[in-house]
Amino acid sequence: MSDTQDYNELHELQTMTVDKGQGPIRIDKFLMARMEQMSRNRLQNGIADGLITVNDNPVKTNYKVRPLDVIKVYLTEVPRDRTILPEEMDLDIIHEDEDVMVINKPPGLVVHPGVGNYSGTLVNGLAHYFQNHPLPLKEGNENDRPGLVHRIDKDTSGLMVIAKNENAMTNLAAQFFDHTIDREYLALVWSCPDPEVGTIDEYIGRHPKDRMLMTVSEDEDFGKRAITHYEVIEDLYYVSLVKCKLETGRTHQIRVHMKYKGHPLFNDKRYSGNVIRKGTVYSKYKQFVFNCFDIMPRQALHARILGFTHPTTGERLYFEQPLPDDFAGVLEKWRHYVEYKK
Repeated sequence: MSDTQDYNELHELQTMTVDKGQGPIRIDKFLMARMEQMSRNRLQNGIADGLITVNDNPVKTNYKVRPLDVIKVYLTEVPRDRTILPEEMDLDIIHEDEDVMVINKPPGLVVHPGVGNYSGTLVNGLAHYFQNHPLPLKEGNENDRPGLVHRIDKDTSGLMVIAKNENAMTNLAAQFFDHTIDREYLALVWSCPDPEVGTIDEYIGRHPKDRMLMTVSEDEDFGKRAITHYEVIEDLYYVSLVKCKLETGRTHQIRVHMKYKGHPLFNDKRYSGNVIRKGTVYSKYKQFVFNCFDIMPRQALHARILGFTHPTTGERLYFEQPLPDDFAGVLEKWRHYVEYKK
């Protein structure tokens, strides 16, 4: 699975029970015969990422089904001939040349089509912008993700790079694979991490009970190594502004790692950051926090810096994007609140 995937595209698509008379067969071949619109590559990736379970447990791609196995699939079927409809959209383009485009994605914008989001996505906007210039597909990606080298969550804001041709796609994909892309995020988290500068090096895998969630996994077979370097920029007692630099790019990496440290992202509904985690819950303070939630009804995460080597010129490019208004507004409110409480 690619970095920081938006989970609006996931749901339990099917539950099936293997027939009593079924002989041993690899699970991907078994599912291929029953899910005709699902490519084998997508099935294999889904198995590897824990999105296909047997008897509520993740399995390896070489698992052979057995009679009465209960298989659950948490992937949407993507029609192989799906057409992306161009939709006019105001794209916040930070940089564009013949090979790449860098955009500032606003919070609330889904990156590519999925369940409940077949239109109005960034990909639909790119299809309109590049109507006369077909975008390339990353190897292993489905045909509804042209130009995408990486993704960020729907409710995360910030910088993304788009590949405009095959050479750029191949080159940028290699940079992501080799972890030579510079990605720095700003996060508002509950309380203050101790120590204030550190590295979180923990495997991340699918949550054993809720497949829509990721969690720190001690089982290397069902997790991927994830490394996040962090530094507290501003300690506001109740919350703190933290700079996170990704060495790897796993799904929900910063959100999962910070929750694991005991400091979930502010208003991160999926990872329990949408409740008061620091401070005495009395009426005025509670109302203040809930007002902040209303101002920024999403997790407080922003992709601030993106750096990569240009696929044609070899020049190292860096882009920086300031906090969007909702994040900046909430941060300023916390500063005033803490100053008032002194």
